[in-house]
Amino acid sequence: MYLNTHSYYSLRYGTLSIDRLVEEAKKLNIRCLTLTDINNTTGMIDFVKRCRKNEIKPIGGVEFRNGNHHLYTCIAKNNEGFRELNEYISYHNLNQKDYPIYPDAFNHAITIYPFDRKRKNNLKDHEFIGVKPKDIFKIFSSEFAHDQSRLLIHQPVTFVDKKGFYLHRNLRAIDNNILLSRINGEMLAEESEVLMDIDKLIGIYQDYPRIIKNTEKILEDSELDFNYKTIKNKKTFTGNGADDQKLLSKLAYDGLEYRYGKKNKIATERVEKELQIIYNLGFSAYFLITWDIIRYSMSRGYYHVGRGSGANSIVAYCLKITDVDPIELDLYFERFINPRRTSPPDFDIDYSWREREEVQDYIFKRYGHQHTALLGATSTFKGKSIFRELGKVYGLPKKEIDELVDNPEVGVNRNHITKRIFEISQELLDFPNIRSIHAGGILISEEPITYYTALDLPPKGFPTTQWDMYVADDIGFEKLDILSQRGIGHIRDAADIIRENRGINVDVHAVEKFKNDKLVKNQLKKGETIGCFYIESPAMRGLLKKLRCDNYLSLVAASSIIRPGVAKSGMMRQYIHRFHHPNDFDYLHPIMKEQLEETYGVMVYQEDVIKICHHFAGLDLADADVLRRAMSGKFRGHDEMKRIIEKFFANCKEKGYPDSLTKEVWRQIDSFAGYSFSKAHSASYAVESFQSLFLKAYFPLEFMTAVINNFGGFYHTWVYFNEASRQGANIQLPCINNSNYQTRIIGKDLFVGFVHIANLEYKVANQIVDERNRNGDFLDLENFIRRVPIGIEQVIILIKIEAFRFTGFSKQELLWESHMFLTKEKKTITNTLFYSKPKTFTLPQLEQSQIENAYDEIELIGFPVTMTHFDMLQTAFRGEILANDMIRYVGKKVRMVGNLVTIKYVRTVKKEWMHFGTFLDATGEFFDTVHFPNSLKNYPFKGKGVYLILGEITEEFDFPSLTVEKLAKLPLKADPRESG
Repeated sequence: MYLNTHSYYSLRYGTLSIDRLVEEAKKLNIRCLTLTDINNTTGMIDFVKRCRKNEIKPIGGVEFRNGNHHLYTCIAKNNEGFRELNEYISYHNLNQKDYPIYPDAFNHAITIYPFDRKRKNNLKDHEFIGVKPKDIFKIFSSEFAHDQSRLLIHQPVTFVDKKGFYLHRNLRAIDNNILLSRINGEMLAEESEVLMDIDKLIGIYQDYPRIIKNTEKILEDSELDFNYKTIKNKKTFTGNGADDQKLLSKLAYDGLEYRYGKKNKIATERVEKELQIIYNLGFSAYFLITWDIIRYSMSRGYYHVGRGSGANSIVAYCLKITDVDPIELDLYFERFINPRRTSPPDFDIDYSWREREEVQDYIFKRYGHQHTALLGATSTFKGKSIFRELGKVYGLPKKEIDELVDNPEVGVNRNHITKRIFEISQELLDFPNIRSIHAGGILISEEPITYYTALDLPPKGFPTTQWDMYVADDIGFEKLDILSQRGIGHIRDAADIIRENRGINVDVHAVEKFKNDKLVKNQLKKGETIGCFYIESPAMRGLLKKLRCDNYLSLVAASSIIRPGVAKSGMMRQYIHRFHHPNDFDYLHPIMKEQLEETYGVMVYQEDVIKICHHFAGLDLADADVLRRAMSGKFRGHDEMKRIIEKFFANCKEKGYPDSLTKEVWRQIDSFAGYSFSKAHSASYAVESFQSLFLKAYFPLEFMTAVINNFGGFYHTWVYFNEASRQGANIQLPCINNSNYQTRIIGKDLFVGFVHIANLEYKVANQIVDERNRNGDFLDLENFIRRVPIGIEQVIILIKIEAFRFTGFSKQELLWESHMFLTKEKKTITNTLFYSKPKTFTLPQLEQSQIENAYDEIELIGFPVTMTHFDMLQTAFRGEILANDMIRYVGKKVRMVGNLVTIKYVRTVKKEWMHFGTFLDATGEFFDTVHFPNSLKNYPFKGKGVYLILGEITEEFDFPSLTVEKLAKLPLKADPRESG
């Protein structure tokens, strides 16, 4: 009898999760239930699955609204009707249109209007009127008094009790962005929108048996179901499974010769074996579609990095999907294939951030918009954001909201309002808030994708599913991840800049050459990796130095060891020790030595965890695969995980292992959750790291220019300019005759790009470059103003950043002159046939100080160029030692001076904060600091700037750092601009 129930996927409206909704229905012995969330079908896949599990008949539908106004509710009779409703939603979302007051007829769905909306003689065969309990008394005096053939029971469900209604009111206030006290009318559901016993509900309509019969008939004729066991991806690439196998075989053997030459028995046998597995499991199309995307992107000259568990495959290597040689790294494709696995290994394909959308556009056009969609995601109410949303709803002043957000433990007990906010926040925790988009997932389906979901149109501009990757996995979709990555952009751009600045063509794909290059290996060993993909962070640079890492295989391990899981378990330090002292440790168990000798008994990769679970604990490979998916964040079945954990401990007990041994092995496994990499994934990262390393080793200035122009690295932009300076570049302020929109290298001169100048308009920057390219360099300020349509405010910015310094005039002289040409009233001048030169004046000598210039530079580009941060200090003291001296002062207490680069925040076991700092000394060299809680309480960081630091030099595996006792931020010379 329930044709209109809401879950919490009716965003900022519903209060019930799918599980709770079905659970409450089961308690009341409801045997049939219809889910009709507002303007979406996000929860439908889960709803049908939960209903089947609880022996409830599921029906699908949608409640349509424009804003707060309820238009009608549509019920799908079957899966075709569900597709119709999804297409109806998708059409309006993709075209950004409101829903019409009356929809067109559906072939497999009915429409239910609110009472009083439609007259009886206008109703079509698929249209009905819903009668709420409160509307029953109206029937007698209406035109339906003698004919109720088009009337249905309409008991909406939004919550289960008064507490739920109050939560609903809070959600509606958040959604409408108004005070809780101002919620009214259509904004709110009625307080009676609860589930009730079926007999009680029918009893309300007992005087109108025809309404009961009509409703029963709709429920009887409607049902929704999905097959959760079959793969929903596109089944063939060529249109025929046998032809797919033939094409994949040809491509694999062609690639085998390209990768390994004509006679390589091991590689040939591996290809044959893998192809058979791929054929048997029906994955040929998945590999071919991925190959097709790679083929297209390579034809456009786009660089890519293929990774994911599919990188274990030699077939993927031969198809150029990846550049990871699985034989070299001893990777086994079978570890990700087992008898119970039905989905193919996943591929993650990284492209430059500039090129990814072109690749996505190709996929949509190649495989059709009906069959292709980006994968959605759901952002939930979490943490501090809930306090901010609720604070506004309850009318708290901004100051109190900020205090509640920054320190909720203190703020919640301030008064009854903050206490109530805290209570509501706990109920809202993890509720879906907004639908968003997955980082890179794309689905390519065999059937039109609207059989499973309606589509949204996020800012990316491509149709996007309304459910997330967990639902996709449940229903049988395997996503293909097309991701954007800045690292690839700077590799490609570096090659282009090298060609332009040096006239040299670099093959960035000659990875085997890079791996064996002495200069590259030495750079890696010394941690000279600023700007290099994945290996530039302070922690990674420290690890490389501690490991004295100088080869590809060690870097593959390091790329995974640095992940939080290994570090959290304490095994990163163990790995480093065992790496240097391979005979100075004991394995936990002989199986650990047998399976993990390559990594010194430490679980480093996902494969290691699978091996230990299988060989040590006796889990079958299917359970091990569930564990792998859980570790990589792709699995959400808590019950299934609980079963596997119980089985792990039970099996270990049966094998007679001591409890202490079992608990320690599980502790190490458990620490991997959400953080682990597959070995193939780490290897893919390491390949890209070697490409970056080679470019930096041989072409450091061009490489750093590319890094600066791609933004998005680990550090702030000024750090990369510092690194370019370390590598020998002469950093030059923006110049109208030499700078481009992005930063530009000419010889050894690195000209800061116009993009870095605060408040300089994009249009102006490009006009400067375009005009200069067409008609040559600018002669002086007057010539510039005549040639470029520009306002006085923009000219002042360029003058303040010294972009006209080639003229030989001071800033003050140029500012005076600019006002002669341009005034705020007459904002621009253009070339004119009758142009007359203005009068010239002799100006008195005007002062211009270096410190003033430095402050202008900080204001406009974020960092000083004509002097360093250290030159701006009031003190001349630069520390008792510099970064390169630290290793000689281990155990000594010293004072150092450093410019703060970055801080890493870590919670201790006691829930106290400790920090790890990274600084640059006066020579531009990096050093690291450790700040324990006691030191931080008395001497906290006070924002960016240069600090005097007192502490003791410590070392770990010959890597020095400064354990801080005290620190103080040093004052700068006064800003002369503020004195006048």
